[in-house]
Amino acid sequence: MDNSATIPSQAYPVIERVRHEIKRRELIVDTVDYITPHMLRITLSGESLSDFTSLGADDHVKVVVPSADGEMEMRDYTPRSYDNKTGRLVLDFALHEAGPATRWALDARPGSSVTIAGPRGSAVITGVSKWVLVGDETALPAIGRLIEEAKPGDTITAIGIVTDKGEEQRFETAARLSMKWVHRPASEVTDPLPVLSVLDGIDLTADTFVWVAAEASVARAIKIYLTGKRNHPLAWLKAAGYWTRGLADTGVKTIE
Repeated sequence: MDNSATIPSQAYPVIERVRHEIKRRELIVDTVDYITPHMLRITLSGESLSDFTSLGADDHVKVVVPSADGEMEMRDYTPRSYDNKTGRLVLDFALHEAGPATRWALDARPGSSVTIAGPRGSAVITGVSKWVLVGDETALPAIGRLIEEAKPGDTITAIGIVTDKGEEQRFETAARLSMKWVHRPASEVTDPLPVLSVLDGIDLTADTFVWVAAEASVARAIKIYLTGKRNHPLAWLKAAGYWTRGLADTGVKTIE
């Protein structure tokens, strides 16, 4: 197949960055559900959510939880959804490493309390109708939200990287969706080759917005592949390292 990007129908996508007032919110757990064996969905509520705003599908809030020594720590999580009619915020927790936020999520029960802060801001992407989304378990909340919020007429190819078939999820969308799953064991989370092999078989026009989020070294390898082998324009690519294997709280918002 031809790996060269064709001339885009427009020069750049439109990415509007919107700042939000940072506010701490004391919330209560409503429900706790396993949507897969290693993905825990927690629904939160509280009066302080009345002015909560999340405009971008990959926004992040800080979840404030105690560490093993009792000190408070913060971890980033994507608002999976927020319903301003019911006042309920949904967060999905990928149970891949036993950090303080994972420990809190595993212990959470209806009535448990937690503090969140943010999001600090949103990146609202418009002017895009073709998408390729690539991400591991930590990125599935954002990928799911991107898919579910897509417009009729949008075309999305999504690659989810998980340990096995049991971790696959289903998403409802008005867009035309092609969902592909890459299975790799937890011991090989830093190996990008299975993902690159799938990307080799995907046609990329230059007006396709490619969104990538995964373990930092994998996200970097994907970006190098896309800009090098596939010659994909940087303006149509966003890559982030949501976590780094072996290190705590070391996300990289923009992979250089």
